[in-house]
Amino acid sequence: MHTSRIRGTGLLYNDWHRGYPALGLHRKSHVLQSVSGWLRNDLFLFVPTISIMQGVKYASPEFAHLLPPSWKSVVQTWLAEDTPSFDWGGYVVGEVEREAYLLGKGKEVAVLAGVPFVNEVFHVLGCTVQWHMREGEVFEPVTRVATVKGPARHLLLGERVALNVLARCSGIATKSRRFRDAARAAGFKGILAGTRKTTPGFRLVEKYGMLVGGIDAHRFDLSSMVMLKDNHVWSTGSIATAIATARAVAGFSLMIDVEVRNEREADEAIEAGADVIMLDNIEGDALVVVARRLRERWRGRRVFKLETSGGIEEGNLIERAINDIDILT
Repeated sequence: MHTSRIRGTGLLYNDWHRGYPALGLHRKSHVLQSVSGWLRNDLFLFVPTISIMQGVKYASPEFAHLLPPSWKSVVQTWLAEDTPSFDWGGYVVGEVEREAYLLGKGKEVAVLAGVPFVNEVFHVLGCTVQWHMREGEVFEPVTRVATVKGPARHLLLGERVALNVLARCSGIATKSRRFRDAARAAGFKGILAGTRKTTPGFRLVEKYGMLVGGIDAHRFDLSSMVMLKDNHVWSTGSIATAIATARAVAGFSLMIDVEVRNEREADEAIEAGADVIMLDNIEGDALVVVARRLRERWRGRRVFKLETSGGIEEGNLIERAINDIDILT
């Protein structure tokens, strides 16, 4: 390997860059072009170490890797809400080092979810957590899922916050897993997704639980996808107008999902270029008939996905889980 210095800079250039065009590391001249102008955005390259190229074993990602950099700030908010002033009970127990067990003791088999949130709660309080199972695994009641060590007062400061978050997240993951397994057992090959009907301020935890449970999180917020519901259509006058107006600003990178009440509205949305057609509250045989007619009528002319939503529960999941539908929300 030959190393040379780029004139006028403190940068070193390795010849092995030429061997990895997939990383945008094409040739030395590509880097040298930037020396004449400091404002050029190609002056520097972000280069992985050579060990990445030499067969270092890839580590499977964890669900925690999905979380944004800002998520930890919410933990401080949770703790501040629970102890806004004096910790009277903590005064009694003091700072003696203790060990506590975190038990999964629900009334049914459950999926563990919410590990990073619990870790951060106790990290902020100066405690350590050792998990005895991986996130996403199923456990029977009663199971010791983790051991927490730290000053007694700190353990108790984090206890209720950690348990509440873990119970909520695991409950959603468990319900999601049950829905997914029931749909797969019925032969459904499409996507199961959650809605945006989450608890204000707690969406990150609840959407995270869906993902751990094995279903799609759908859109995370109003900025993630254009979803046009009945009130949008009513305000603009027609489905076609609503879609055209949205497309003008959303561009190619955002999908447009349109809620329709019947087959005629579905045709209008497809004709106008909607990416997803949500058949809202259409159930039973009517859902099967409408979905198949739309597929046949628009085959080869438009590309779209069909989504069914509204009133879906474990009891009626199977009748809605038909393979003419792409997304079950």
